[in-house]
Amino acid sequence: MQSRVEQAVQTFESGYGCAQSVFATYADLFGIDRETALKLASPMGGGIGRMREVCGTVSAMALLAGLKEGNIDPSDEEGRERIYLLVRKMSDSFREENGTIICRELLGLEEREQSAKPGKRTEEYYASRPCSRLVRCAAKLVEEMLLSED
Repeated sequence: MQSRVEQAVQTFESGYGCAQSVFATYADLFGIDRETALKLASPMGGGIGRMREVCGTVSAMALLAGLKEGNIDPSDEEGRERIYLLVRKMSDSFREENGTIICRELLGLEEREQSAKPGKRTEEYYASRPCSRLVRCAAKLVEEMLLSED
């Protein structure tokens, strides 16, 4: 598969949320159409509903891991453990590279923002935030940990 990392970054920089950008870039590989992928991932941006909790890119990685390795049998405790371990491994790699998986910490914020209204997407917005870099990091991890042929 040809890398889609830059496609994920371009999707983000065209105005989509961080979670949407990562999830929708790869969802078609798991039978999910783009519109459905964008809708499904839309509430995960801004650290889930702009609450600045878990970074949307990390949430997108978890959703993609679920599409690839998710457990569908409630009695399969080993399957549940496998998917949890995969998500932890991906999240740990993200944390190792970025210092945290928490949106507000990545953005240097003290606490959750009061408003749910997203900021205007301008050149200054993109230049002042690490989000494009975080989208790139998450997309690389998806390719390395979920899509590699190894």
